[in-house]
Amino acid sequence: MDDFILYVKEGFYHVINFRIGAYDHVLFFILMAVPFLFNSWKKLLGLSLAFTVGHILSLILVEYGGVRMNSSYIEFLIVVTIAVTALYNIFTAGRRHRDHANWITMIFALFFGLIHGFGFASEFQMLAAGAESKLLVLLEFALGIEIGQLLIIFIVLILNFLFTGLFRFNKKEWVQIISAIIFGMVLPLLISRWIF
Repeated sequence: MDDFILYVKEGFYHVINFRIGAYDHVLFFILMAVPFLFNSWKKLLGLSLAFTVGHILSLILVEYGGVRMNSSYIEFLIVVTIAVTALYNIFTAGRRHRDHANWITMIFALFFGLIHGFGFASEFQMLAAGAESKLLVLLEFALGIEIGQLLIIFIVLILNFLFTGLFRFNKKEWVQIISAIIFGMVLPLLISRWIF
């Protein structure tokens, strides 16, 4: 039971991490949740699960398939996923098609989860070193990731409700402002991690 709690906590703190350069999950899931309200919780749960599945798949590919990725490319691509999501929010905020493009956003969440998972692969290998069942460690870790992501989503939904419901901010402008702020935060990272 102690090991279960340890690995779930590791997954949770992998997501809820505010160290400089390590808050990519937080920014990504703020962007994922900011266009939605509580009535879209099923869609957000699906997006979160798709991201976690992608994360798990990349760790499985590294751990059992021997797949290796250049860490500088992955670090750059992680920032790209955040920037792309921010720009998508800015340019599609308030458009009705977002509600009907569920499978497209699921595929993107899965793909972005793969990228983020590759970014954690070496740390996961150290974490799981010596464990009897690395697959069990991976599932426990994934549970922690999912709990952390859902916490971020829940907090963002509360803020969305407060600002667009109680304080009457225009929802489209709220999404664009939050997304623009996050895009501004990752732009220096995008430049510093530029690989071309």
